[in-house]
Amino acid sequence: MNETLLHTPLFSLHGECGARMVPFAGYAMPLQYADGIMAEHQHTRSHAGLFDVSHMGQVALRPFDGDMKRVALALERVVPVDVLGLKPGRQRYGFLTNDAGGILDDLMIVNMETWFLVVVNAACKAQDIALMQRELSTDCTVEPLGDRALLALQGPKAEKALARLAPDVSTMTFMDAKTVTLDGIEAIVTRSGYTGEDGFEISVPSDRTEQVARALLAQPEVKPIGLGARDSLRLEGGLCLYGSDLDETTSPVEGALEWAIQKARRNGGARAGGFPGADLILAQLEQGVSRRRVGLLAEGRAPVRHGAELFAEGEGGSPIGVVTSGAFGPTLQAPVAMGYVETAFALAGTKIFAELRGRRIPVTVAAMPFVPAGFKR
Repeated sequence: MNETLLHTPLFSLHGECGARMVPFAGYAMPLQYADGIMAEHQHTRSHAGLFDVSHMGQVALRPFDGDMKRVALALERVVPVDVLGLKPGRQRYGFLTNDAGGILDDLMIVNMETWFLVVVNAACKAQDIALMQRELSTDCTVEPLGDRALLALQGPKAEKALARLAPDVSTMTFMDAKTVTLDGIEAIVTRSGYTGEDGFEISVPSDRTEQVARALLAQPEVKPIGLGARDSLRLEGGLCLYGSDLDETTSPVEGALEWAIQKARRNGGARAGGFPGADLILAQLEQGVSRRRVGLLAEGRAPVRHGAELFAEGEGGSPIGVVTSGAFGPTLQAPVAMGYVETAFALAGTKIFAELRGRRIPVTVAAMPFVPAGFKR
């Protein structure tokens, strides 16, 4: 293990739990524990899994004078999201865009009533924080919350386990946010996650993270889960991984994420445009794109992985797309993947081919998610 890697507050606990640690986004993170990726995946689908996502960045946007509207409008200058319409105690998915319409990062925005919490990806957090400090600091303070860590409790029994420690969470529905007390510690809880299952993300002070994690692991439904199962779960859920499925050259419309651009920010809306790349992205919403992110189901049991080229025919011709994520889906008991194809091939049910170890295998364009979401709405 590279000694320059950063550690989350749960590094020692991962070792105690028998984790196999790997480098990820500059951190030493658990890939899996003794049960293995397949078992961890299935446990999360049937019970509850505890994930350490403390490597992700948390940022507080606080108004200078209590004016949350001013902060919301400032944030709308850098994201195509209806932040002004985000009610207190609610969370919304969004992304930072560049002038070419590409996605700089995808993120979560939480209205904490008197401030906004923004959660960003680990590999992007330095650039995101610099961008927000540069673009928003005339309207609010931009405060990196380096003293907080993040846990994710995911699975159909997550509510039962967490409610023993904080009964209030039972009243929350998908994308609600609430401040609760967990084992005597104040925590920000959102009913969300990135597995497609019902569950919660839990922001806690770094120096109390292990205490909260141990309290959760003491619940009979909960086991620690590593990055390996997190990846297969999010892939079955049709959820993008930044750096693989999304990057600075991918627009939200190409990424099939236009649902995250609310009516208020589209042409004809109350606050249309005004974010980086708006002209291109709003034009794509009306005129379409030449390529789209799609789900892919491959024949056989061998996963088709990131970088595999896609073709219209079993032999010859030029590539029509590329796979951006792929793995074996333990729930489906079949390989699942997502990638980008020319729009003419993006319709669900279209038969195409993926190149796997020098031969082409049939794959079918499929609707996502591959596994229905279990969110509590």
